[in-house]
Amino acid sequence: MKIAVFGATLQGAVMSTLFAETGHFVSWCPRMDSSLFQLANLNLDSQLIYLIEKQKKVGFLNIGGVEVLDQNFDAYLFALDPLNIEIALDIAEILSEKALIHPKLMINGSTFGLHGTARLQQILPKDAWVYLPDMTQDGRSVESLLQATSIVIGVDDLGFAKTQIIELMRPHFPRSEQRILMPILDAEFTKISISGMLATRISYMNDLALVAEKLDIDIENVRLGLSADKRIGASYLYPGVGFGGENFSRDILTLSQTVSDSGNKSRLLQQVWEINEQQKEVLFRKFWNYYHSDIQGKTVAIWGAAFKEKSSSVINSPIHKMLKAFWAQGVTVKLHDPKALKEIEVIYGQRTDLIYCDDQYDMAQDADALCLVTPWRQYANPDYQRLKQIMKHPFILDGRNFYDPNYVKAQGFAYEGVGRL
Repeated sequence: MKIAVFGATLQGAVMSTLFAETGHFVSWCPRMDSSLFQLANLNLDSQLIYLIEKQKKVGFLNIGGVEVLDQNFDAYLFALDPLNIEIALDIAEILSEKALIHPKLMINGSTFGLHGTARLQQILPKDAWVYLPDMTQDGRSVESLLQATSIVIGVDDLGFAKTQIIELMRPHFPRSEQRILMPILDAEFTKISISGMLATRISYMNDLALVAEKLDIDIENVRLGLSADKRIGASYLYPGVGFGGENFSRDILTLSQTVSDSGNKSRLLQQVWEINEQQKEVLFRKFWNYYHSDIQGKTVAIWGAAFKEKSSSVINSPIHKMLKAFWAQGVTVKLHDPKALKEIEVIYGQRTDLIYCDDQYDMAQDADALCLVTPWRQYANPDYQRLKQIMKHPFILDGRNFYDPNYVKAQGFAYEGVGRL
């Protein structure tokens, strides 16, 4: 097929590349004005960049701009940012004015919430529409799709649209049981409901961790016991400093609003969100308690700012609430992150109480505590003796339960995790 992909998103990059790898001729249009687009600005991982360049070289992938709208394609994928529905509607309007031979396969891969696909379909009613939920994950962009065991597909037309989308996804999901077909609206609700379920598991574990600490129970033992139950499993059962990320957080807020708009009085999702927001300050509270509220003028070193490892995104990251809490009490923060420092500097600029550090050890000089916020692999095995020599006080606050408490304490450190003894 000849496929046009719209959107400067991770999903746009991944789907363009994977379609090209399976023999389709793909024109990826990140932005209407291609002169403003630079691949480096998307902060893609090295593997994905390599695959993109490879497909460009062999001729299956082309990256362009508005000229794509003047060409005739078999399929069009809308993979835009959730906030850019107006751009998606504009693209649909332009396509409606072209002399296209209908029906075309129109795929909405954008998370525009409930009825988002229907709004696009109203502009192009002669075409075959499907909804393909965004499965890409920051930090593991290609793997998040290739390692998936199944895929949800929203399709109302069980004729042309169903046939075309199954053929398009067949190389990656060849067996019928891997393709979960349902009406478009059902699929849109399923997408945000999955995020809601995962968020609920995280907040539940964080709630249990707070209780465990008061009862002298190690939450890690509880987590292992829960994970061993096949009805529950292990995913998203890790307590910590809370979840973040743009799309994940927006899905939860959208779902919460949808539940509220339906007249349902359930406060579950609201409580899930509130627990998560409170959890983002858990390391600050532990620091406050450890020093008996006498923290004015102290210095904290923080490893990690991104909302998750392998990502440069700091959208809804716990780092923001932590920074504001420390600053409000006169604490200076030294910050290190392999990818996200530039993103933080764009938001907060230069401040005397925020020191950006390129070296993960130099930043711990004279620190009253070291906080682990993002579990980057390079933080996994610290040089404890070096840290103990340069820190003002050997105190580690582990916001991801990344370390073995007994081992850290044996190195001469005070240690506090989330629900750990």
